[in-house]
Amino acid sequence: MYVIETHSSEETYKYAVEMGEKASQGDVLALVGDLGAGKTVFAKGFAAGLGINEAVNSPTYTIVQQYDSGRLPLYHFDVYRIGDVSEMDETGFEDCVYGSGVTLVEWAGLIEDIMPENTVWVTIERDVNKGSEYRRIVTEDRPS
Repeated sequence: MYVIETHSSEETYKYAVEMGEKASQGDVLALVGDLGAGKTVFAKGFAAGLGINEAVNSPTYTIVQQYDSGRLPLYHFDVYRIGDVSEMDETGFEDCVYGSGVTLVEWAGLIEDIMPENTVWVTIERDVNKGSEYRRIVTEDRPS
């Protein structure tokens, strides 16, 4: 487990860039955190670390967005609107997870049962007592 504290969205973004720069084919990241915690800021930084130079937005309504302009394809999922895990079959989730790129899943806790064993879990937490921009980011492997 690795814990980092950030005090601005820029610091959160920078940490995610560093993770994206180290990412390898087949990596799967699960982003967990409350609404407004910074999951999309993290996703944008991670994409930048992969060398993706196009606009990255949370695919809340489309469920998945694929970016091919970086050194590896990025499959960016936002499963907030998934009502049942079985709906993930329709998204091509398994093809992405076991494909030639990197998969990043916002709201991954909602589909924890189908996340692969090699998933790296990134939990972003706020603490208003430490400031509105404060984030505690916990990165860990969780055995299935």
